[in-house]
Amino acid sequence: MRQLLSIQVRINNWIQQESQKVFVRKDFEPFGKSSAIGKALYNLVKQGSLIKAGRGIYVKTKISSLTGRTIPVASLTETALTALAKLGINASLGKSARDYIAGKTTQLPMSIVINVGRSQITRRIGFGNKIVRYENSF
Repeated sequence: MRQLLSIQVRINNWIQQESQKVFVRKDFEPFGKSSAIGKALYNLVKQGSLIKAGRGIYVKTKISSLTGRTIPVASLTETALTALAKLGINASLGKSARDYIAGKTTQLPMSIVINVGRSQITRRIGFGNKIVRYENSF
């Protein structure tokens, strides 16, 4: 139990000092064995230092000035793009978001769509009831 606590404290300190906002499970490998890291991450999510955005994807948190609850520091789009890049998948914004940014349309995209090229992705990334959808461009 003592080792688990020290791993949890070390991970928490590292997260607070780290400039990146999105983490994947591989980022925590230097801290110890997989099972101990899993327990430490579970406890950090429970205590509110991290939010789990998907299997093996974690996001740093802050306290909302409006509600007083913990919220993710990174947007869902930023979380998805960063996590997919760390997992080795070349991803970009979906067509509707690119068209809106380019000024081709005034219609705001209703959902977050990420273009993953030829990759076949089934990984769920999201916070609460907001999830990322994927599109392919061949």
